[in-house]
Amino acid sequence: MSELKITLKRSIIGRPQNQRDTVKALGLGKMHSTVVKPNNEAIKGMVNTVSHLVDVEEI
Repeated sequence: MSELKITLKRSIIGRPQNQRDTVKALGLGKMHSTVVKPNNEAIKGMVNTVSHLVDVEEI
């Protein structure tokens, strides 16, 4: 199974609470932090919620 490399590109300041919680649940804390997550439906849904804040790359 492939994996997704997710990088936080925009700040969560001023964003709704559900988007802040989603970013935190993905394991992203600071700007330009990167995590590698499995490519499954749950992660895809989380990424879709904050797609305007993150950069996603399939590895």
